[in-house]
Amino acid sequence: MNDVLGRILELLRYDQSQPMLFNTGLFFVLFVVFLLIYQNLHRWQTIKKLFVIAFSLYFYYKSSSWCVVILCFVCVCDYLLGLWLGCTENRLMRRFIVALNVVANVAMLSYFKYFNLLIDAINGLFNFSYNFVDIILPAGISFFTFRSISYIVDIYRRTLAPCKSLLDYTFFLTFFPPLLAGPVVRAKDMLGQIKENKPPTSAMFSEGIFLIMCGLVKKVVIADYISGNFVDRIFDNPALYTGFENLLGAIGFTIQLYCDFSGYSDMAIGLALVLGYRFKENFSSPFKSQNPTEFWRRWHISLSTWLRDYIYIPLGGNRRGRIRAYFNQFVTMVIGGLWHGASWMYIIWGVYHGLLLVLHKIMHRLWRLPTFLQDTIVIRVSNMAFTFLLIVFGFILFRASSLETVGVMLYQIVSDFHISVAPQFFAGYTLIVALMIFAFIAHMLPHSVTLKFEKVYASLPAVLQGIVVAIVIFFVIQMRQSEIVPFIYLQY
Repeated sequence: MNDVLGRILELLRYDQSQPMLFNTGLFFVLFVVFLLIYQNLHRWQTIKKLFVIAFSLYFYYKSSSWCVVILCFVCVCDYLLGLWLGCTENRLMRRFIVALNVVANVAMLSYFKYFNLLIDAINGLFNFSYNFVDIILPAGISFFTFRSISYIVDIYRRTLAPCKSLLDYTFFLTFFPPLLAGPVVRAKDMLGQIKENKPPTSAMFSEGIFLIMCGLVKKVVIADYISGNFVDRIFDNPALYTGFENLLGAIGFTIQLYCDFSGYSDMAIGLALVLGYRFKENFSSPFKSQNPTEFWRRWHISLSTWLRDYIYIPLGGNRRGRIRAYFNQFVTMVIGGLWHGASWMYIIWGVYHGLLLVLHKIMHRLWRLPTFLQDTIVIRVSNMAFTFLLIVFGFILFRASSLETVGVMLYQIVSDFHISVAPQFFAGYTLIVALMIFAFIAHMLPHSVTLKFEKVYASLPAVLQGIVVAIVIFFVIQMRQSEIVPFIYLQY
């Protein structure tokens, strides 16, 4: 008995090698227990909120250990700064409060994420040999600091009233579905829902379960499988493979990243729906985009709109002339690249997308197709294919460990393509190719088709819904890798 209890306690403690993620069995067991208790607390609203906060903090503890203290500290500081800002009319003091919040959050991000990158830059510039510091990166720090900044800035802009309840604000910032990898939920979209504290409707519950299943399939069945069995091999040793294989490896990573991240977003949005909270859409079929600007309106929407509202617009947006607007857009994308992590490759990726956006704006202004060619199916498909290839190249920069790796991959694609290996490749990687094609076709289907599947699932009796869930879980278990694969965006 003592041995069993000891094993359970060991399982519930923080383990750096086994963080609790949405795609782990431990999370689903604990979440089912949590949900059963949660549904029976609707009469005691305060206790219900405290229970969710306690589970959220435990969830974060299982992901980042003592860093949960940082999260709690940010909660209290934001709450107090918000109250201070709300009762202050002096313009200079209001700006000081905002600056204090922004500087504190950026300083925290800079230390945990970019300190070693700064040391690397100093060593390179001045030929120094400072040692890197062993820093534990708190999971999801970029996401909750961005939410913290937007909360204070929105109060400053008077588009949001300060939250009077420390309990409600703590609930908002620690709420576990978007805590580790987004979406970047804003206080003005969620605090009202927390105050109302309504239970989920049956439609919300069914929609949430459907999204969780979709997210699991995207993440475990597609992203993890093509990553471990194909994509990682290509990026680890691109010189060993032909240009054809390198190109498919780059396309495979693009599909992997989309399925991994949108799968997480689906699960986060679905979990929130099951608890009675609705988040905005975070991905809207980004590979249907016909230009780079449209891509960023469809990809990681919560981050794209955050960068627009809290960096691009404060820099001046498009209010100070065309050249300044181009510059602001470029700088915003470079910051977006740096946000992803302490690597020069992320900065280069941000520079690349900044240039794409600026060049698209310039070309759109200087040159347009004749009217009779605009919006034809040939032009739409051509634009979509060309944009997709631009995005794939960008994700080579995103995934590659160095510019040398990028150079090798491009050299192989340009000078050693060897389309003749295609039959052997398809024979050897039949399931990989099938999963990539399935993912792409499912992605390109009209949104109405997805809604139809969702409605069919919601119309099923509870017993049949449960059977569908069991079938999906069984399928996921059969396809999962031997070790749990973390979500890619957990490192950001």
